[in-house]
Amino acid sequence: MTPSRRALLGAGLALASGVGVTAAASEPEVSVRLSPALDRPGPEFEGWGTALAWFANVSGNWNDPVRQRLADLLYGSGGLGWTIGRYNIGGGARPGAEPSLRPGAAVEGFWRQPEGATGDAWWRPEDEAMWNWSADAGQRWWLDAIKARVSDPILEAFSNSPPWFMTVSGKVSGAQKALDDNLRPGHEARFAAYLARVVDELQRRHGVAFRTLSPVNEPNTDYWFAGNRQEGAHWSPARQAAMFIAADAALKARGLSTRVSGPDETNSSTFLADWAEYPPVARRVIGQLNVHSYGTVNQTGVRDIARASGVRLWMSEDDTPMDKDPENFDSVSSALALAEHIVLDLKRLEPSAWVFWQAVEDLSARNGGAGSNWGLIKADLTQPPAGPQDLHVTSKYWAMAQFSRFIQPGYRLIFVDDIDTVGALSPSGQELVLVHVNGGLSARRLVAPPGWIGRAVVSDATRHAEPGARLIAPPRSVTTLLMRRPTTRR
Repeated sequence: MTPSRRALLGAGLALASGVGVTAAASEPEVSVRLSPALDRPGPEFEGWGTALAWFANVSGNWNDPVRQRLADLLYGSGGLGWTIGRYNIGGGARPGAEPSLRPGAAVEGFWRQPEGATGDAWWRPEDEAMWNWSADAGQRWWLDAIKARVSDPILEAFSNSPPWFMTVSGKVSGAQKALDDNLRPGHEARFAAYLARVVDELQRRHGVAFRTLSPVNEPNTDYWFAGNRQEGAHWSPARQAAMFIAADAALKARGLSTRVSGPDETNSSTFLADWAEYPPVARRVIGQLNVHSYGTVNQTGVRDIARASGVRLWMSEDDTPMDKDPENFDSVSSALALAEHIVLDLKRLEPSAWVFWQAVEDLSARNGGAGSNWGLIKADLTQPPAGPQDLHVTSKYWAMAQFSRFIQPGYRLIFVDDIDTVGALSPSGQELVLVHVNGGLSARRLVAPPGWIGRAVVSDATRHAEPGARLIAPPRSVTTLLMRRPTTRR
């Protein structure tokens, strides 16, 4: 274990107190027996992280003390200890187009439109004058910030939309009709050349490595249409397959080791529908399977495809706000919902990584509205770079800390015979992490497996990743048991 990881286990940030439902004194204690399948360890877990995209586009330009503190909260050894980042290669809207995207979502593309160029056929990828490598300074700052905090980060590049001049509608928010493909027919190779060149240049300029490139995002959905508030594009399964093949060819043409990932579908059911239509040649070029978990039906089906294919599986995007939970930094309900979702994702998908969507979200309770609890940290993303910038750390942040501080890269997920508990075993087999979510009103006495001793860390209405009673999960809490085999003396 590295020194930074030892520091991670002992860290305990305490930034805000929470409020929530607590158990009445008359509620009876419940006993829960935890039975991990230690003899059948699952896939090696690679870590936790976030998509950068919108919040990084904004916060990477903030004054240095605030953005450094934010990077510490997410990737520092005393924060969440994340090791994964997903970099959004922006499509980039047409110059002069009326701004329509939500705060942070207008991620710049790396192309440059020459003065006087009109139409959509002017861009030539082989011409250096067509590229602008000073673009997207905010997200690029985060590449350096992650590299400074994580010794060997895992980075993935992903795209939401082609640049405007490669789209049918001329808009990076989608086609005129939500179910129409928006990449112009026959432009797969051109778009792939754009993505591969950006990957190549960012690696060289920032001294990082992108292990994977995901060229489509939530492709076979009706989310994307001209005029919505974020970049997006519909891709039929046939066009997805063509794009995977083109992206693989473009990466290889540049001599890159980066592999194609996908399809980054919104849920497992749609993933299965896409996969069923891919020809074998498209399946073969996918080096990592990505699925989002905004829906939880058929997750074991995606798990089985990964197993049968021998391809690594990521849960590459999720956030779990309560639908009717208004913006409330201290909401235990939202924190428990996120923790329960993570537990079930790890048990059903058995992914090698779990990646949050946007770690930082814009303040949403404006103009008298109730807002929502998206994000782990809230900030005003409409403020100018010079500020002021206030960071509001939510209860969801502490729920995430119960997992990411302790289930570390290299641990293996293990099956636990309790629906509310997920487990992971250290590479040596001497450390066992059990994360238990108690959403009820009664305390739970956790009966640990025999032969293990350890301590508890708890987040609830009043504690934020703080020591707890050894085998008690308080009501409305997330409890992490850090167990070890006792040393035998001779």
